[in-house]
Amino acid sequence: MRGRQSACCFTGHRPAKLPWGYREEDLRCVDLKRRMADAVEAAYAEGYRHFLCGMAMGCDLYFCECVLALREAHPDVTVEAAIPCPTQADAWPAEQRARYRRLVEACDYETLVSQRYTSSCMQRRDRYMVDHASLLIAAFDGTPGGTQYTVLYAMSRGLQIVDLPVVTSEFTGI
Repeated sequence: MRGRQSACCFTGHRPAKLPWGYREEDLRCVDLKRRMADAVEAAYAEGYRHFLCGMAMGCDLYFCECVLALREAHPDVTVEAAIPCPTQADAWPAEQRARYRRLVEACDYETLVSQRYTSSCMQRRDRYMVDHASLLIAAFDGTPGGTQYTVLYAMSRGLQIVDLPVVTSEFTGI
């Protein structure tokens, strides 16, 4: 079911804005992924069945992996890759490109928001996700950028927002 009332979207930071960068073994990243999985489970328990992901490097891909794991336990879950443009992952490191391709292939739906890269295709992708959902899960540290844009747009559209703060200081335990 892909209706707005049963759909959840996600926004979060890319590795350059995360205090651990690409080091996903960092305890702060491990903790964020656990909180993401918990938030996805809670969304499912509240009746959300369709999950939209912008497929950006970093938090978006973590989110996609969490939802695909949820789908393993609940086959009624669907995952939509909201792709801003065909070249989204072209300049990424090889390992991240392979991860992206594997995850896009595992999604139930692919929506290409723009036929080519433009200076606004990422924001268009973000608006598409918010406009097709009633819940936003956000891994946000309060800094300006695309994640803030998406959170503010979701607030203006009246979406329920689940905040998953990004821990920036050294993590002392899970």
